Amino acid sequence: MKISYKLLNLELKFPFTIAKFSRTSTPVLLLEVHFEGFVGFGEASMVPYMGESFDTATDFLNKVDFSRFSYPFNMDNVIAYLDEIAPGQPAIKAAIDTALHDLTGKIENKPCYELFGANPDNMPLTTYTIGIDTPEVIVKKVEDALAYNFKLLKIKLGRDNDRLLIDTIRSVTELPLYVDANQGWEDKIKGVEMTYWLQEQGVLLIEQPMDKLDIEGNAYITEHSPIPIIGDEAVQRFIDVEKAYGVYHGINVKLMKSAGMHEAFRMIKKAKGLDMRILIGCMSETSVATLAGANLAPLCDFADLDGPFLTSNNPFKQPDFQEGKYILSKKPGLGVEVEH
Repeated sequence: MKISYKLLNLELKFPFTIAKFSRTSTPVLLLEVHFEGFVGFGEASMVPYMGESFDTATDFLNKVDFSRFSYPFNMDNVIAYLDEIAPGQPAIKAAIDTALHDLTGKIENKPCYELFGANPDNMPLTTYTIGIDTPEVIVKKVEDALAYNFKLLKIKLGRDNDRLLIDTIRSVTELPLYVDANQGWEDKIKGVEMTYWLQEQGVLLIEQPMDKLDIEGNAYITEHSPIPIIGDEAVQRFIDVEKAYGVYHGINVKLMKSAGMHEAFRMIKKAKGLDMRILIGCMSETSVATLAGANLAPLCDFADLDGPFLTSNNPFKQPDFQEGKYILSKKPGLGVEVEH
């Protein structure tokens, strides 16, 4: 088994601003794992606030003994081994995990969604995410989403202009909305009031309203909100799912948080067992990580997998997308195609 990788600054079409951070690009490591004539693709999308970088990712790869991995890959053992090498660093672990799943699908001549028992007919609509910005740029972002025929928008809130942002969007479209406060709300009473106003504006769910450590505040909003409250920053890996029960109505699963598809699948199953709602989300990603998420999306209630639509230098073919949904390929593995 051999590996190769490329480092890429994934450029965003528009500056991406959330409650506490802003950026114009994302460092991405694109991994290829070569095994018995097959190539598995993986990706580490390392948004700065998660603490990973080109240096940490390449340093981690240098510590991995890929000769330990043989088909059929025992993913429980793989993830345990990666966690032994170093704590944290879920994005580079996700790149390895995803590449091994892509390999498995190609070796078995099956699309990855079949490996997880997911039915493409159950693909949920996905959102186009709109970061915090001026009203003029917000309108341009909405126009970009409409050009791709998205049927849902996701709006970043969490500052003092939340209502202005929603009003701006409502001036140009009546599409249903998801909202992500990214821990930006500070008052649980005002937060509950905001949930009712947002419901009136056509908002279907709200992610992470208050600081992830404010369990009581988030639980209070969840208890009184008329629409689902989803834990995001508070839910990183499998161990966090049960902790989120009773605090949120549901969880946001992201491969760059969960260390890949294997643990994401375990999180989805656990959440279903607790009767929690499941949103599968993404960071700023190329088609590789986006398709990895899309192969699990039919198992989820909601999807936010818009990475390739928000970026300008995706080196892979854009995933098939129609009427607001991804159309999964029957090709083996993730279905990633290199752009020519």
